[in-house]
Amino acid sequence: MDTILVTGSAGFIGYHICQRLLDDGFKVIGMDSFIEYYDLQLKEDRSSLLKKNMRFKEIRCKLEDPNALLKIFEVERPSYVIHLAAQAGVRYSIENPRVYMESNLIGTFELLEAARAYPPKHMLLASTSSAYGANIQMPYKECQKADHQVSLYAATKKSTENIAHSYSHLFKLPITMFRFFTVYGPWGRPDMAAYKFTKSIINDEPIHVYNHGRMKRDFTYISDLCEGIRLLLNVIPNHKGEKLNIINDSLSPVAPWRVVNIGNSKPVDLFDFIAAIELATGSKAKKELLPMQAGDVHATWADNTLLKDLTGYSPKTNIQDGMKVFVNWYKEYYLK
Repeated sequence: MDTILVTGSAGFIGYHICQRLLDDGFKVIGMDSFIEYYDLQLKEDRSSLLKKNMRFKEIRCKLEDPNALLKIFEVERPSYVIHLAAQAGVRYSIENPRVYMESNLIGTFELLEAARAYPPKHMLLASTSSAYGANIQMPYKECQKADHQVSLYAATKKSTENIAHSYSHLFKLPITMFRFFTVYGPWGRPDMAAYKFTKSIINDEPIHVYNHGRMKRDFTYISDLCEGIRLLLNVIPNHKGEKLNIINDSLSPVAPWRVVNIGNSKPVDLFDFIAAIELATGSKAKKELLPMQAGDVHATWADNTLLKDLTGYSPKTNIQDGMKVFVNWYKEYYLK
C-alpha cells in the first residue's frame, strides 16, 4: 500500500483529494498548519471527516518550519507527494505579501529539500491559472510564455514552478506542476466567489460584481480537479526528457518535469455564473457593480488537450450542476 503525503490536507482542495485517495485504498499523511486565513472551524470539520479513516494520519506544522518536512519524509517515506499547501488569495497578497514569501516560496523550498533527501516516485505541485498573468492569447496552453504575473500570489506560484524545475533537473526528481482554474464545490473557501455570492444571495445582501461583470472564469468543479490529479499521479515524467509523441507536451528537455492545466475548458461569463447561483438558491441577486480590482484578470480559459492526451480525461461538470451541489452543501452546513 503506497503512502501519499498531501500538504494542505485541511484545505478545500486538500480535503477532497485526501478523501479520493483514501477511497482508492492509499495510506494518506495529511500535513496542515491550520492558519487563520479563514474560519478555522471549517478546517477542523474537514479534518474530523478525514480522521474517521484509519489510513489517514494528520500532522500539524508549518511548511516553512525548518526541517519539519524533512522529519515527515524521514519517518513516513512517502511514495508520492501532492503539494497543495500555500497561502492563497490574489487580493490578500496585496495586503500581506510576507506570508506569501514564507509559505509559498520558503515552504516549497523546504518540501523540495526533503524530497531531495528522500526521493518519492512522483511529486505533484499545485500552481495556478494566475501564472498566465497578462497573457491574452486564449485558451491558455502550457507551452505559452507566462512571464507577466499581475499579482504577488501569482508571482510566487510561478516562482515555485521555476524552483521545482531546477530541483528536478539537478536531482532527477519527477515533478508535475498542475495549474488549476477557479475551483469550486462543497467545503469551498469563504473567500471564493461561489461561497461569497451564495451567502449574500441567501441572506438577501448585495454582491460585489467587479469590472461591472465583464469577466469570464473557467470554473472547475472540485471532483473534476481531483480526478485529474489522481490520474496524473501515475503519469510520471521520465528522466531522459523524452516526450510521448504528444503535440505541445510541456515536458522539460532537461528534467523529469512537466506542467499541466486542469480546468473545465469552458469559460463562463460572470453574469451566467451568478444566474447559476440564483437558480440553485431560488433567489435573485442584488448586484453592486464595481471597477476592476488590482491583481485580477479579465478572463481565464484552459486548454485541456495535454491533460486529455496524458490521462484520457477532461473535466465535464457544468456550472449549473456544480453550483446546485455547492448550494445544497452550503444550506446543509450552515442552515441546518
